[in-house]
Amino acid sequence: MSVANISLSKWHKVAGIGLVCGLALAGCDRSDKEDTTEQAELTEQETVDAENSVAPAISCDDPMVQDRLKSALKNTLNQQAQSLAANYANDAEISLANGVVSEKTNGVVIDVQNAAILQQANENGMTTCQASVSMTLPSEDLYQASQVQAANNQPSLQSRLAQDNIRINNNMLVDDAFTYIVGTQGGQVRTRIAGQPALITVVADVMAGSVFKTAMDEQRAQRAAERRATQNNDTTQTAPIRQPRTVTPVEPIRPTEPTPPPTINKPAESQNSSTANTQAAAAEPSKPATPKAVPKDETIDMVIIEDNSATY
Repeated sequence: MSVANISLSKWHKVAGIGLVCGLALAGCDRSDKEDTTEQAELTEQETVDAENSVAPAISCDDPMVQDRLKSALKNTLNQQAQSLAANYANDAEISLANGVVSEKTNGVVIDVQNAAILQQANENGMTTCQASVSMTLPSEDLYQASQVQAANNQPSLQSRLAQDNIRINNNMLVDDAFTYIVGTQGGQVRTRIAGQPALITVVADVMAGSVFKTAMDEQRAQRAAERRATQNNDTTQTAPIRQPRTVTPVEPIRPTEPTPPPTINKPAESQNSSTANTQAAAAEPSKPATPKAVPKDETIDMVIIEDNSATY
């Protein structure tokens, strides 16, 4: 083989290698572009799916929402009342019975009316709602709490309610602008109380005050009973012990019968005659007494004559 042929053959090899590499590069570039396009289309599809998968908005007046809200209100009320009652008891250095606060809060009747949308659902599907929430308390709890507030020189319940825009109707407290948030999370309906509502704070304070007043009354009664028992024990120890004596019954004395007056039987004629003589003697005038005669015996020196009518 000539030198020219050898050189041409090497050139063909080099040209072939270059062509193959060029084709390979072209193929690689085409593959990268196709992968990029497919990835962009997939990302766009995922974004659309994500937008379509946003949880639907939940109605504010949905019955399930109402139940969740009432449960949240009850739990929050119990927690705040527990904390306030513990503070009252610690300040007075008394103890509270277990479960007494929960028993009080369970007696509160909670109702939700006139639920409406305050703010439409956001990108997370959470809707802000507003409703009229009422809490009905036992009258006894309201009375005892008012006594505690008066004793501690605290504002009255009426003034606190007026300040927080809460209506009171007998023993029902109403907040007409109660705000809460509803939505779904993990396929479950969620309800959350917005902020720190004054209605819960006021009712929790009433419950705590009532529990505290009851505990104080019970403690005073117990101390009074202990003082009386101590006084009775002291009196029993100092007083002499008297032995019982056997008493013989005495025969009753019969009452004395009155003695009848003597009976004098007189003839009727004699009695009438005596009465007539007495009346006749009284009717006759008295005659002057005849002076006694003076004895004329001269042997008698002096004669003493007694004159009943004379004055000496």
